[in-house]
Amino acid sequence: MRANTTRGVAEPGAETTAPPAGAPGASGAGPTQAAAGGPAGSFGGVLGALLANARDLTYQCMRCGFCLPACPTYRETLLETEGPRGRIQLVRAAAEGRIGLLEIAAHLDLCIGCRACETACPAGVQYGAILEQVRPAIEERAPRRPVERWARTLGIGVVLGHPAGIRWARWGLWLYQRSGLAALVRATGLLRRLAPAMARLEEVLPRQPAPWVRTATHRPAGGAGAPRVAASPGGGVGRRRVAFFEGCVQSAALFEVNRAAVRVLRAAGFEVVVPQGQGCCGAVHAHAGQYERALEQARRNIAVFERVDADYVVNIAGGCGAAMKEYPEWFERERAARAAAAGGHGSPANGAAADGVPAAGGDGWVERARRLAARVRDFSELLADHPLPPMGPVDATVTYQDSCHLRNVQKIVSEPRRLLQRVPGLRYVELPGADRCCGAGGIYNLTQPAMSARVLEEKMEQVRATGASILAVANTPCHLQLLVGARSSGLAREGLKVRHIAEILDEALAKGPKGG
Repeated sequence: MRANTTRGVAEPGAETTAPPAGAPGASGAGPTQAAAGGPAGSFGGVLGALLANARDLTYQCMRCGFCLPACPTYRETLLETEGPRGRIQLVRAAAEGRIGLLEIAAHLDLCIGCRACETACPAGVQYGAILEQVRPAIEERAPRRPVERWARTLGIGVVLGHPAGIRWARWGLWLYQRSGLAALVRATGLLRRLAPAMARLEEVLPRQPAPWVRTATHRPAGGAGAPRVAASPGGGVGRRRVAFFEGCVQSAALFEVNRAAVRVLRAAGFEVVVPQGQGCCGAVHAHAGQYERALEQARRNIAVFERVDADYVVNIAGGCGAAMKEYPEWFERERAARAAAAGGHGSPANGAAADGVPAAGGDGWVERARRLAARVRDFSELLADHPLPPMGPVDATVTYQDSCHLRNVQKIVSEPRRLLQRVPGLRYVELPGADRCCGAGGIYNLTQPAMSARVLEEKMEQVRATGASILAVANTPCHLQLLVGARSSGLAREGLKVRHIAEILDEALAKGPKGG
């Protein structure tokens, strides 16, 4: 059952309730006290403390409604419960026990998580933090269909949760495309009948290189466990050293984009290493409410990149970069939650487990996460003002779709545009509504296909109006989503190409005097 605007959720302009003891700004209170009441108390332990902290953050909301025009699902539905302000009040009502926690699940599931509301909020409400801290409790108790729970466990937890799973996904996707199985599935229409959203995505996936080609591209340097040095054209030792973050879905489905990015970085004079053992960034796990698995990804990546002597850790996906830059906040919240779960007397520093959840390994993770976050750079952030070799012309009109997490979380707005405008011959046209979400949102296009399609349809009409022949992107889910949009809208047949900024630069450099 869905909650509505008349039950426990404030209407626009409703009086703001003063924060109780335990809320931010109230004296002498902390997470432990806040965790005492409502469903938060019924959970107990870490999940209860996270839920209580989410409730505390809701008290920052003034209910002014400035966030509503920025929210894609509110614009589509005009329902208070499908906008940030309504969802915040739903979380608060559930955490205080005025409505059931599971009554709000559908409304939170429908949120794409673009966080555009945060940029519009005059009070600085941490909507993303609220969402990430309430979702684990919902995930714990939500009565999902067996097939959905199985897909979440296998797909997100096993395949994307381990480096080995990602490697098997690469092999599996390559075999699927090369064995004839893909052609059979398309001919029978089986996948389209069983999972239409997955079928639309499958149809636009680029042809995958053989796994041994991937290995050759990142030739090992040194003994086992040593960072791999990218063996891309250009050669030579660069001025600065960067460690490249491959991503999980990016690595499995859009590997050629990674190769293009590495070639551009080397052409720009950087030495590029690709550390072994890295995994998923954890964003997809956090969005799905898989709290411990998200932290597991963060710990793995921190440990892997600590072993690499590099000036920067570079990624080409806005969502991954945002997650890695927010690792310190993840571990700070975990530390506070564990302290609350231990009654205010425990500390994760002692390594003790709380509520059956393994300890994170001590307070050191916060500092280690901060050191990593300080080195993380988006591809465009690093190169926007960096010297590049002479480029050849790319005769095309290009427009650019912002990555929500690159723009709204990392605040990187002008850099991708400046990079594109440096390419000779490329005519840049601003996309109306480029700051609005395309409806991708990690796996949102698979879990909420109807709403995702509505948002995408509007986006593609805006792209059509620009007359561009290239739609530039800077995030993995956006890339895949817009490939689907280009196909479904007919723009692909009309010649529209969806390309990552790195691919466009790679082409321009290849056309340069020295071939990049």
